[in-house]
Amino acid sequence: MAEDSPKRRKANFNEAETEVLIEQVLKHEQLLFAAGPGRASAGQKRKVWELIRHKVNPVAACPRDVEDLKKRWRDLKRRDRSKLCRLSQGCGPPAPPALGLLLPPEELPPAAAPPA
Repeated sequence: MAEDSPKRRKANFNEAETEVLIEQVLKHEQLLFAAGPGRASAGQKRKVWELIRHKVNPVAACPRDVEDLKKRWRDLKRRDRSKLCRLSQGCGPPAPPALGLLLPPEELPPAAAPPA
């Protein structure tokens, strides 16, 4: 039955892909996610996501499209927030060092804040 299925899942994101994605999204964060009257148009955002795709694909295990990158970014944010929530409630293991990559310092709990 699996042979009849034309769609196969892509390989998981490797560490290099994830690092490039995080670096590039954080570099263009203001343009991609800003709210209010000065925000970028949909066309500008699409161009930025294409630029990010061109930066990620050379280190990718398989070619990624923009939707793959957006989904991965949402998943990374969700995971970081759930870790932060568990930490702020005092349950769960201590924060990993990578927690500070996606959250601004003011959103980090005191135990997870990077050293000054």
